[in-house]
Amino acid sequence: METSTLIYLVLAVLLSVAIAFFQYFYKIKRTPKVHILLFALKALTLFLIGLLLINPKIKTLETENIKPVLSVLVDNSLSTQFFKEDKTIRNLLSEVQNQNKIQEKFAVQYFSFGKEISVLDSLSFSDTHTNIYKAINAVNELNKETKSVTILITDGNQTQGNDYEFIHSANKIFPVIVGDTTQYQDVQISQLNVNKYSYLENKFPVEALLYYEGKERVKSTFAILQNGKRIFSKQVEFSPENPTQTVSTNLLSSTKGIHYYTASISKIDNEKNTKNNYKSFSVEVLDEQTKVLLLGSFLHPDLGALKKAIESNKQRKVDIKFIQDNDINFEDYQMYVLYQPNGSFKNVFEKISSNYLLVSGTKTDWNFINAQNLGVQKKAINQKEEYSPVYNPNFLTFLQEDIGFEGFPPLEDKFGEVQLKKEVQGLLYQKFAGVETTQPLLATFEENEKKSAVLFGEGVWKWRASSYLKEQNFETFDKFIGNLVQYLASNKKRKRLEVTSERLYPANAPITISAFYVDKNYQFDNRANLELTLTNKETKEQKKLPFSLINNSYQVSVEGLISGDYSYKVSVVNQKINAYGEFKITDYQIEEQFTNANQQKLQSLATKTNGAVFYPNSINQLLQELINDESYYTTQKSISKEQDLIDWKWILFLIVAFLSAEWFIRKYYGKI
Repeated sequence: METSTLIYLVLAVLLSVAIAFFQYFYKIKRTPKVHILLFALKALTLFLIGLLLINPKIKTLETENIKPVLSVLVDNSLSTQFFKEDKTIRNLLSEVQNQNKIQEKFAVQYFSFGKEISVLDSLSFSDTHTNIYKAINAVNELNKETKSVTILITDGNQTQGNDYEFIHSANKIFPVIVGDTTQYQDVQISQLNVNKYSYLENKFPVEALLYYEGKERVKSTFAILQNGKRIFSKQVEFSPENPTQTVSTNLLSSTKGIHYYTASISKIDNEKNTKNNYKSFSVEVLDEQTKVLLLGSFLHPDLGALKKAIESNKQRKVDIKFIQDNDINFEDYQMYVLYQPNGSFKNVFEKISSNYLLVSGTKTDWNFINAQNLGVQKKAINQKEEYSPVYNPNFLTFLQEDIGFEGFPPLEDKFGEVQLKKEVQGLLYQKFAGVETTQPLLATFEENEKKSAVLFGEGVWKWRASSYLKEQNFETFDKFIGNLVQYLASNKKRKRLEVTSERLYPANAPITISAFYVDKNYQFDNRANLELTLTNKETKEQKKLPFSLINNSYQVSVEGLISGDYSYKVSVVNQKINAYGEFKITDYQIEEQFTNANQQKLQSLATKTNGAVFYPNSINQLLQELINDESYYTTQKSISKEQDLIDWKWILFLIVAFLSAEWFIRKYYGKI
């Protein structure tokens, strides 16, 4: 207890006695004996009130024993089961759990990991991906304030995440390697590069990267099959000095639709794992190409930027023409980009009525545009102004994410107020002079299935360059322009139910199907009940699942499907609105592509963290080393705590009791 508190308590006693004495003895000639009792009650009451206000505390010192932490990370992926090491891992885990001296010396934590890490409950060895880096990083972060060590039970084969060989860890890591460490000869398809789309009667490229692991010179045959029929083959040769080969070919798109192919490389002698000798891929063949006319009256960097962005999708072809050209056949194009129109564009607007993007700028003749009855007008003056983009998250015409629009350079246009004569959807708003407005910078118009859009400003080439500086590629910006062109070029009536899924899924991979549903006003409707009906084409087995509402879309996840071809129907309950699709689940499992445990990387990891590599038959040696390692010891931590010296509830009860007793005694003796 502090000295100041003791002083306050002494003062409280003196003050309480003084007040009570003044009330019952000061200048009173006759003092009945009852005054002594009343004096005591008053003094005690006042002292207890003072005690309650002072609230004295006492400090106590407690000690806590803190054990070092032993984190046991167990690989729960399919590759463990593929190596038939699931029983071995369970035995290893049992050895650690039954070692009493380990339990006494360490605070033992058990985790399982695959794609994610979780507290070990049970082992299924069913995770379709392995992320060793994430597992190690997670336990290091969890135990960064304590002395800790990690036992990593794994085959060392990682399919996802950063390379764990180069992880920074202040704690020792002791890998226990499970799986066959013998090096077998193996040939595999390490990567396939192929476009998702092709055009009817066109050829599409296929590039295969092949890899060989072994000590002899071998030959094999690479082939591509469709519906079990070989459509391409080539003999390849490998050696320890030349372990990689690249095979390229072009395949013909003969019929429209989705086509599935299998790439394979033939088995070599003494090859243990042939699961990685096969990979499937799919190509959707389209029967037409969108042709876009980019029409202007003068040269500008925007023309080249728009052409590059639109043609980044191989389904589209862009022709740049100038208004003075005489060889323009407007019927050859499905969409038009009209760049800074002026009076010479009069005949153009007579020949096209929709499917155009109008881009204005400092050389645009707004008096001419205002007279065309396009649904948009601008009271422009001959003065330049810079307009920065502001993303509108409520834009519903098509799905477009914010790609960092507000970080893009401003566009230039003539200053003036935009007047809209039709109902529009604004994807981007204008910001000028530091003020955000609801004036559109990029807006879409849709009336009677006729679609158009207006971009109020030149300098879009700067946006593409800015996107490249940020992303180190043009993909994000080109996708944004592609979304806009796809919307404008499509003549199809907008559907109220749009469904998105992949065409090809690896075995045991999570399958997610998303849907976007709008009401009759084409506003997103979150009140609907959507249902998925999934059918296996071979067995005819059906499965029905409800969709869940997640943000502004509906999603459903499907698990436990066997390999094969599937068709699906997405329906809106109680409405005659359906969408159909199909996909295929292949036999390919990435966790089964390894021939042996990755001893080299695990050894490197152990060396870098001052640990050591062990094997299942030496687990007791590892445990004994940890028991004998004097660098791991229990520490004591002193914790200073302040505790109240009094219980305020009892003090309050006594105050009330003493005051009540004093009042009744005074009443009884006629002192009140």
